[in-house]
Order: sequence, then C-alpha cells, then structure tokens
Amino acid sequence: MHGEFDSYDSIKKWKDEHIHQFEFDTKGLNNFHDEMMRSASKLALFHLEKSYGLPPCEFSWFVMGSGGRVEQGIISDQDHGLIYKDHSQKACDYFEKLGEELSRGLHHIGYPYCEGKIMSSNPLWCKSIIDWKKQLFKWMEEKSWESIRYLQIFYDSRSLIGESDYVDELKQFIFSYQVQNHQLLQRFLDNIQHIKQSVGPLGQIYVEPSGKYEGCIDIKKAAFLPYVNAIRLLAIKEGLSETSTLKRIDILCKNDTYCKELIPYKHNFEKLLEYRLLLFANAKSYDDVHYLNIRNLAKYERKEIKNILKGGKKLHQYVQGIIEKGCL
Repeated sequence: MHGEFDSYDSIKKWKDEHIHQFEFDTKGLNNFHDEMMRSASKLALFHLEKSYGLPPCEFSWFVMGSGGRVEQGIISDQDHGLIYKDHSQKACDYFEKLGEELSRGLHHIGYPYCEGKIMSSNPLWCKSIIDWKKQLFKWMEEKSWESIRYLQIFYDSRSLIGESDYVDELKQFIFSYQVQNHQLLQRFLDNIQHIKQSVGPLGQIYVEPSGKYEGCIDIKKAAFLPYVNAIRLLAIKEGLSETSTLKRIDILCKNDTYCKELIPYKHNFEKLLEYRLLLFANAKSYDDVHYLNIRNLAKYERKEIKNILKGGKKLHQYVQGIIEKGCL
C-alpha cells in the first residue's frame, strides 16, 4: 500500500488523501484508522529511541472509545493508554515521554486531543501493570460516577501495538472482582440509566428544537449509547475481552438465553452504523457526525430510525432486568 512514513506530515498527507474512499465502509474505515495510528506510534517510538534508547521493557499501547470498539467515524478524537511491564522509575519516565509523543503525533496527523484527557500523555492512563491493577481496584471500590465511567471506558480497550495479553489480563481482573462483588454491575447499570428520551408517546421523534442542529436527533446519545452501554454491561458480566459491539453480540448469542433476545438488536445496530456513514459524507466537524436530520429521511427510513430508537430503550430494560435479578 505504501512504504514506511518518515514524518507526521507524510502520515497526515496520506490520511487526508485516502480516508474518503472508506466513507461508506465501516470496517475498511476502522482498519484505515488502525493503520494510521500504528504508523504514528512507530514514528513516536523512533523519535523516543533516538533520544532515550529502546523501551526498557515490554508494553502495550491500546485504544479505547469508538476506536477500541472498532466503531470510529471519519472524524475521530484520541482515546488511548499505555501498560508497561516493569514497575520502575526508569520505565515510568520512558513511557511518560512516549505517551506525550504519541498524543502529539496523533494530534499532528489529524486526531484531536481528547477533551477528557483520556490519553497516554496523562499519567492516569499510562502505568505499569502493577499500578494499573491498583488503579482498577480503586475504581471498582469507589462509589463515584467518574470511577465507574473510567472502568467502562477501559473495558473497551484494544491493544494496537505490543503485548495484547496485558489488556486481557486487566479485563480478567475486573471480571474476577465483579464475580465476587455483584454490586459492581449494579453500579455500572446506575451509571448508564439516563437515556435521552427520543420517541414520544404518540410515536413522534424528539428532535433538537433550535440551534445549529434544529430538526436533528443526536444519534450518539439517543441511539448509539443505549446499545453500546447495554451490550458492554453484558460483556463485563460474562467476562468477554472482545470490544466491538457487534462481535460482543455474536459471542453472547452463543448462549441460548441471550440469543433469542439479542438477534433483533444486532440488526438494529448494523442499521445504525449504516445511518452514521451517511452523516460522515457531509461532516465538517466532530459534532456533525452525531446529528441526523430527520427531514432528509424517506418515510421508511424514519420508521426504521424510530424502531432503532425504541429498540435501544428495550435493550437497556432487558439488560437491567438481568442485572437486577443477579443471574440469568
């Protein structure tokens, strides 16, 4: 496809020239993002090695958010972290510098900095595997909304370079804890309870009443998150390390009890990914890819969107029932 890149500018140029050929192909688009981010990470390592030598130990650089779930749009911000093997000051100093270089490099090639600072340049997301376990334990023990949110974000992590086993080991650590402490699943559930009301009692779709997105629905909050959050919760309950929502559904469907319920939601989510691709073509900013103008849809498409929105709420209620019962 192309040779090794020798600068962030050359990666950015390649990315800008080729990304639009994947506008209507979610899988191809996400493979392309992976390739661009891996190229940036190789260059970041190259820069580090010139100044500070080779990495002092094995490590994993992982992505989270829509990148972790293989559900990115054309415009996607940064969500990533580092896990390294050695619990030493030398390793800490090295990977802190690598984290800063990774964040800078990704920003340079067109991935905006994460507003919530969920990046390898933030010490919260760049730790030895020992310190990661301590942090995850602290988050699981705490009752705060933020700590539960961080756990959910981490659970969507997927290793892009290095030792993928590290990510799986930490997810297993979360699973083992929740098997012994069922109230953790309840806290996850409480954290995702607020679902944006999207369909009225008479079947009308609630749209933005004014502003730039007047007449649109926020497809991320009203549709995507109810599916993503509910399926992630089942994945945590069952100890799945898979991150993609669709693949999580596939694995869950191997269990007969889930299968009958989840198949229709899988179709809904596939449709949802298709609708979001329609938004990419005209997107000028990161926010644009989240707003769907209902007026531009044909009658059958509106009906489909309404089913997807209602389905998100039903799926959430189904998962809530499972968690509150404590077992299937």
